[in-house]
Amino acid sequence: MNRAEKAAIQLQAVAVLRMLKQSRTYDELASLTGLPAGDLNRYVNGHVLPGVERAREVVGGVGHDELARELHARIRVDSEGYVDNSGVVFDQSFLDLVAPIAADTFEFETPDVVLTAATDGITLAAAMASYFGARLAYAKKSKETAVEEFIEARQRLQSGIELTYYLPASAIDANDTVLVVDDLIRSGETQELLLDIAASANADVGGVFALIAVGEEGVSRARELTDAPVGALTQLES
Repeated sequence: MNRAEKAAIQLQAVAVLRMLKQSRTYDELASLTGLPAGDLNRYVNGHVLPGVERAREVVGGVGHDELARELHARIRVDSEGYVDNSGVVFDQSFLDLVAPIAADTFEFETPDVVLTAATDGITLAAAMASYFGARLAYAKKSKETAVEEFIEARQRLQSGIELTYYLPASAIDANDTVLVVDDLIRSGETQELLLDIAASANADVGGVFALIAVGEEGVSRARELTDAPVGALTQLES
């Protein structure tokens, strides 16, 4: 790990601790993390950075569990099972915390491109692309006028509706490693279309990630389509 990577994980740990501190006293935070309250005070207030090993424990251990709880607290599900996650996808600072924790938890291969579907997945994809230093690409249900060449993926859904996504062909190069992300995975149909786009571009898949999985169907479907890691930050009953 070089100096820049060490600094990045230390700053990410501080960001996680600051998020946790919003709803906890230092004593409660000490109980949660196993770190002394005095040290936590210094980290949160920016007086000193945690050591690299401590930072990794915060980001990869406590960070994952607490971020999943925070995510779960922010989403709403109505009586028909529709998920309102606007409290998450509109909060870029929260999504910036998700990226390193997802990368550490699921050990995704470092991507050249983070690929999602417009529109709710874009803010998450932007956070993931920024973390990895990768390009961001998002497929749309319509073609952009000035673009001459597209990659298309088409699928007939269970409802009988035919869904087509378009991505400018220049967005992904052959042999690029692609990380497929989305805010939510339910049936896995959108993720399958994105994986089809990656395959059409002759790219490699480095992983599939969603903030929220509703039921097991979508995650299971994605795992059948790729050998790369597949995961979600939190799980809801279908």
